[in-house]
Amino acid sequence: MIERISSGGPWEERFGYSRAVMAGNLAMVSGCTATVDGDVVHVGDPYEQTRTAFQIALWSLERLGLSADDVVRTRMYITRAGDSGEVGRAHASLFKDVRPAASMLVVAGLIDERMLVEVEVEAYRGSAA
Repeated sequence: MIERISSGGPWEERFGYSRAVMAGNLAMVSGCTATVDGDVVHVGDPYEQTRTAFQIALWSLERLGLSADDVVRTRMYITRAGDSGEVGRAHASLFKDVRPAASMLVVAGLIDERMLVEVEVEAYRGSAA
């Protein structure tokens, strides 16, 4: 069974994607940025943009009945290599005890130049036993 959810974000309908998809026991959250109500927030602050983006991703997981404890993989796309420390610190503030597999990549840019980071999350619904 596949379940799809939407956040109502401005690009989902236009570009034809879902905010998150649950396929069996695996949940995949599309790229999230610090875009709230259609506007980029925390401009110039990579730490707060990262926390906001992950909070949007975690909200999506909650709608699927999952939490941060179920996260098995994260990806962080950053536009400035010098922000890696702040982005990593924000990641640790949310996932230090979960310790998912993680990647951080420097990219040429994101869809809006005010965006410093975009994140993706994957989670697994299953028994730890």
